[in-house]
Amino acid sequence: MKVPLDYRHPGGKRISIAVSRIATAKPGKRRGALLLNPGGPALEGLDMPGQMAPTLPASVLDQYDLIGFDPRGVGHSTPISCHLNDPNLSDLFPYPAADGSITSNIAQARTTARQCASSVGDDLKFFTTPNTARDLDQVRQALGEKKISYWGQSYGTYLGTVYRALFPGNTDRMILEGNVDPNLIWQQQSATWNKGMADRFPDAARVAAAHNDSIGFGTDVPTVTRNYLALAGRLDRKPAPLPGTNASLNGLTFRQVTYSLLLHNETLPLLTQLWKASADLADGKLSDQDKTVLAQVSAANPPEPGVPADNQTSMFLALICGDAAWSHDVNKYAADTAADRKAWPLTDGMPKNIWPCAFWQAPNEAPVKVTSQGPRDVLILQNRRDNATPWETGLGLRRTLGSRAGFVGVDNGGHYVYHAGSTCADNATVAFLADGKLPARDLHCTAKPLS
Repeated sequence: MKVPLDYRHPGGKRISIAVSRIATAKPGKRRGALLLNPGGPALEGLDMPGQMAPTLPASVLDQYDLIGFDPRGVGHSTPISCHLNDPNLSDLFPYPAADGSITSNIAQARTTARQCASSVGDDLKFFTTPNTARDLDQVRQALGEKKISYWGQSYGTYLGTVYRALFPGNTDRMILEGNVDPNLIWQQQSATWNKGMADRFPDAARVAAAHNDSIGFGTDVPTVTRNYLALAGRLDRKPAPLPGTNASLNGLTFRQVTYSLLLHNETLPLLTQLWKASADLADGKLSDQDKTVLAQVSAANPPEPGVPADNQTSMFLALICGDAAWSHDVNKYAADTAADRKAWPLTDGMPKNIWPCAFWQAPNEAPVKVTSQGPRDVLILQNRRDNATPWETGLGLRRTLGSRAGFVGVDNGGHYVYHAGSTCADNATVAFLADGKLPARDLHCTAKPLS
């Protein structure tokens, strides 16, 4: 479908939005359309209906058509590109140098911001969350729906709250899972990764400790943590060449892969095997199993026809830099990074370091105000130990929405709540979608223990 690039000038330039549908609703039982967004920011969502359908019971599928979409600028929806030399999103996360200096981070942030501004041009300022929300209402109209239901994960929770604020009369039932605090967009939200990582890391450390005979990082959480930090620092100072490639494993990549594998409980055993393989690599004594693990975690996704290699990176920056202004105080970034390296060693100063957003053009509009006004039609799902969107940001959204929202908190780790080990949370989710039932009080659930 076609939508305006700039909604203030609807008759001007138009861009394409790709939408998918699985018409699962049964005649006579159909309630409407359930739009799905996997977050990112800037993840493609066309395949999400097919991914979610097997996890949902008939009581939900019989009532809703499942709708996926690539948000504007992403994937098959007029994808943008900053033409970055290194398209990997992980390389834009600004870890300081081994000695704590952010001089190279400043230079890279300035270069990246200029590159995006020159490559995308004036259109860049229109690839924002509020405009993506306006696109969603165009999708609603194209589907012929008076209202739409919505399920957003991670960044998708912010997109959902912005949609609900802009179009309060057009929302049916909304699920928000792994939540962004709409009052922290985006510089303060990124800083919450310090606490999120500190809360989540011990889950993986306990897995490593339970298998010390094969991992060799220690038999308790403090020892495993010390050995992890020592290895990360060692890789900062001396990256380890990966056999058969021109690449090396450095501290940045080691930390970023750790962050990614902490998002799911089922990948924690692989993560601890990665730590062991990385230590062996640094020691120059790789086993065949080590090589298999390193190959598994470093495998790149194949190129997607029609989608620039740096598309997710480019749109990630467009959103987090274009939704709200960031500080331009370079000295403050240096001071905050140094303080955080001491206070939060697991994140090594990255969350408060300087990002390209410090050199970005001014946002095109102020962030949308999210409030507690409106009907009670939102269910918030939040894990206690979520390294991407920590418990505190879920509570922040809970406070912002007030009595409008039901809340399900789960004593679990990782970024995902539904279909992730808590029958209590799954039942509450299905009850809301199928019957509109929200918990009368905040619900606190448990999950299956980690093995």
